[in-house]
Amino acid sequence: MKRLICLGIGLLVYAIPVETYARPVSYPGGWTVSQTNNGEANTLLLHYSPTARYSLGYKFEYWRDGDFTVNALQMNNLLKRWNNEESQANLYLKSGIGIAHGDHETSPAAYTGLATDWEDRRFFASYENRYTEAGDVDDFFTQSARVGVAPYIGNYGDIHTWLMLEVSHAPENDEKITITPLVRFFKGVQLLEAGMTNHGEVLLNAIYRF
Repeated sequence: MKRLICLGIGLLVYAIPVETYARPVSYPGGWTVSQTNNGEANTLLLHYSPTARYSLGYKFEYWRDGDFTVNALQMNNLLKRWNNEESQANLYLKSGIGIAHGDHETSPAAYTGLATDWEDRRFFASYENRYTEAGDVDDFFTQSARVGVAPYIGNYGDIHTWLMLEVSHAPENDEKITITPLVRFFKGVQLLEAGMTNHGEVLLNAIYRF
């Protein structure tokens, strides 16, 4: 049932136009809806950015390996941004606090982690980690890294494409390493990521910013 609910949420989000950039802080006054399905979890995040330095929002997560959910208030902080003539890099702190619910346990939950990215018009690289403490329900560490390349440089209004490879590490899971080739498409404010892990699981991500 939980998986069907997550799939329904994902289909609903895909029906909405999507912003180009997947960064966790938007422009001042901007709202973002972010939905992800990967080899570890299904998530839905709604957040608001009062300034260009931080955002606040609600996040729902379903972690498949542990078979539990998290409902949390999440805060994203832009710690540093490097603007160069032809590239940009960012460093974020992403933290949340809420409630975790498993089959027989309910517990307070909290998590925190760093996320960083660098990109120009041709290449992309990112890294993210997170530690989660959810009492009797679960506690775990995860990390992931991506590299990507744009096979062509499009103009404004074109369909832009990124070919990416993601490697995720979850030491407490049965499948500790997950490798996911994926493709990202965007045009204007529409974005979609799709791929498949080395374990045969589908990755589908989307973002809507307004």
